[in-house]
Amino acid sequence: MPDDVNIEEHNGEHAEEPIDQIEGAFDEPAEEAAAEEPVTEQAAPPAEGEAAAEEELPLSTKNWFIIHTYSGFEQKVADSLKSRADAFGFAPQIGQILIPTEEVVELRNGKKVTSKRMLYPGYVLVEMDMNDELWHAVKATPRVTGFVGGGNSPVPLTADEVNSILYRQASSAERPRPKMTFEKNENVRITDGPFANFSGKVDEVNLERNTLRVLVTIFGRATPVELDFLQVEKV
Repeated sequence: MPDDVNIEEHNGEHAEEPIDQIEGAFDEPAEEAAAEEPVTEQAAPPAEGEAAAEEELPLSTKNWFIIHTYSGFEQKVADSLKSRADAFGFAPQIGQILIPTEEVVELRNGKKVTSKRMLYPGYVLVEMDMNDELWHAVKATPRVTGFVGGGNSPVPLTADEVNSILYRQASSAERPRPKMTFEKNENVRITDGPFANFSGKVDEVNLERNTLRVLVTIFGRATPVELDFLQVEKV
């Protein structure tokens, strides 16, 4: 993973009309008024069978599975699966093919630059109506090394697992994550702000806020400084 539609309400004000004019509007003979009134035909209600057919939608039997691929060939595997599905006739058993990515941000020459990064390099998510024949067809796709989990009977992802991946992908578009990650006790150098060019050690990492608490030695004392991920680099 991309909005709002503004609806403005307008209340018109009508000027007061003389009572005689308002009453005169109803003096027209009833027959003429009825003749001028357009006659609208109402469509016949659908038959019971037709209504039931519209309401009952077929339930999808497809589940999400993870395919392991050679790293760097994720997109080629996705393209090969689509072309092979059309060529060998198993396209109806294949649903969506997803390569999970997220948007990340980094500082380059003092400017924030956003790019895409794969969430799970070497893996492709495929929605499938799984059976033995399809399992062999997918596994035989060039650069596919197999399914994740379950051996010959791979276990599908749960709905919560799929939603978690989709949510992370969609939320990163609104709030890109820092490209660099840090761990406690790592040595870093501050690249931006009043403490630029100072070096220190990571004391705490806040992944929700994408901030660090770095211990910086100032006048011989270790002073904690809170910094954004984009303000430091690894030494």
